Amino acid sequence: MGGTAREERPVSPSAHPPVLESQAYSFWYGPTQALHDVSCAIPRNAITALIGPSGCGKTTFLRSINRLHDLTPGARHEGDILLDGGSIFAPGTDVVALRRRIGMVFQRPNPFPKPVYDNVAYGPRLNGLAPAGELPDRVERALRQAALWDEVSDRLREPGTALSGGQQQRLCIARALANEPEVLLMDEPCSALDPIATQRIEELLVELKQTYTIVIVTHNMQQAARVADYTGFFYVGNLVEFGATQQVFTRPVDERTEAYITGRFG
Repeated sequence: MGGTAREERPVSPSAHPPVLESQAYSFWYGPTQALHDVSCAIPRNAITALIGPSGCGKTTFLRSINRLHDLTPGARHEGDILLDGGSIFAPGTDVVALRRRIGMVFQRPNPFPKPVYDNVAYGPRLNGLAPAGELPDRVERALRQAALWDEVSDRLREPGTALSGGQQQRLCIARALANEPEVLLMDEPCSALDPIATQRIEELLVELKQTYTIVIVTHNMQQAARVADYTGFFYVGNLVEFGATQQVFTRPVDERTEAYITGRFG
């Protein structure tokens, strides 16, 4: 479980060159270290699932990727995270611009208390990404990408909060896609949804990876096995194993990975 196992783990197969790279990334909440020397490469145009028991560091790592910890009191880090080869922590980095490139969808649907249209138009309008005359096309495109257009095309002026839970989550996905990011981060996006809505989101993710790189945190190992091309297993702040999902689930290198996947702890 030491150096040999780590060397054998496939990190980023050439079929999917990396868009994100973590280099010995460690993170602290005050005196408490939450991540220990996490190194991996997130492949482009693929779905990467981060799995592990509660409190293992997977959400902390996800939120680090677009610097959501910047305002967390006492937070600090060592190491680096690269996007397209450039450090996201480089001096002078425009964090707003970074978050346009790396979108985020949270665990519970959180539409703005605004009409459906304005929820999706908010980012492009705020960031000056499209002239007013082009906003309707951008909104429609994002809603279509999120497989929601057919359900809301005649409800664009209704509050986003009036949609069903599954529709609200797809609205949040559309809101992120409207900024045309390179990467989409998702923190347990199906945990508050029923099985039918969950299936819809999973089918959507498989479609979206043709255009976007997706990183998803999930406690649902069946979900990871169904949709993820690559999987990283976190345990007590360490990235224990990272590789192709089929390999991680059927031929794990580390016995801790096998113990978690087979339900011996979790």
